[in-house]
Amino acid sequence: MKDITLKDIFEARGRIASIALKTPLMLSEVLSERTGKDIYLKLENLQTTGSFKVRGAANALLSLSPDQKKRGVITFSTGNHGRAVAFVARSLGLRAVICLSNRVPQYRLDAMRKLGAEVVQHGESQDEAYDHALELQQEQGLTMIQAFDDPLIIAGQGTIGLEILEDFPRVDTVVVPLSGGGLIAGIALAMKTADPKVRVVGVSMEVAPAMYHSIQAAKPVEIEEKDSLADALLGGIGLDNQYTFPLVQKLVDDIILVTEDEIADGIFFAFEQQRLVIEGAAAVGVAMLIGGKDNAIGRHTAVVLSGSNVDTAILSRIAAKRYGISGIGDDFHRPKR
Repeated sequence: MKDITLKDIFEARGRIASIALKTPLMLSEVLSERTGKDIYLKLENLQTTGSFKVRGAANALLSLSPDQKKRGVITFSTGNHGRAVAFVARSLGLRAVICLSNRVPQYRLDAMRKLGAEVVQHGESQDEAYDHALELQQEQGLTMIQAFDDPLIIAGQGTIGLEILEDFPRVDTVVVPLSGGGLIAGIALAMKTADPKVRVVGVSMEVAPAMYHSIQAAKPVEIEEKDSLADALLGGIGLDNQYTFPLVQKLVDDIILVTEDEIADGIFFAFEQQRLVIEGAAAVGVAMLIGGKDNAIGRHTAVVLSGSNVDTAILSRIAAKRYGISGIGDDFHRPKR
């Protein structure tokens, strides 16, 4: 098992500079006024693929050997990681196979196919899609690009932490969406290495938060996958998890859960008050703040908005419900397939 260090994150930053954007850190006056604290938003929703995932994917694919590049890559995903792998693979001229469960919304599949990836659907959970990906990997000699539990992925996502420290050196709290843990592990490693007093707070949905339950049990556990507006946060962390679980266990100070209604409020708040389009997974930090669950944060807080890949039909239904418009439908909890 490889130790991941700040040096790995700095190396990743140099490696991915030609593919991943350095995203803005924007002061949110409305959230600052609402909470009485300085709230800055890290706009990963502005990445080329619409998600932070391009950072880890670029770091992993750019580290492949010539033989691995020739044979191609495979991954499993709930959407954003697969899209990032497809994007980077296309830019490098590599074959990419993406395994998804049948629960992944159609708009996410379409985005990956447009990038030239071979999309395979299998099973009713990310874990089942992963098992199928392992079979295809062996059959076709492909290289597996892990979604989160991998040193290169974690280091790539950790470059966000470097950017926050550079742009906001007074930061004392970072709020990060939490799923498999690659994003928060990388950011926490950067933050805690720079200053152990910086608080790192993970936010996940109440529906099937795998890492939260694993931390509570003090070991990786399996949970049933269910529908959520934060569909990019769905999926297990793997019972054989080597990196993200111990890093989250060691470095993350708190984990907050938000409801589906609160996530919808977060999406709408970002759209109406900030003119930002973000997906459910990205909205969990905003949902925490506007839902009055801000006791965990300090005076100078950065909130990571992880992606913008929301189904426009979902956004329309949320807005219609908030504006009291009838006829569009109010079932915004279940992503459209």
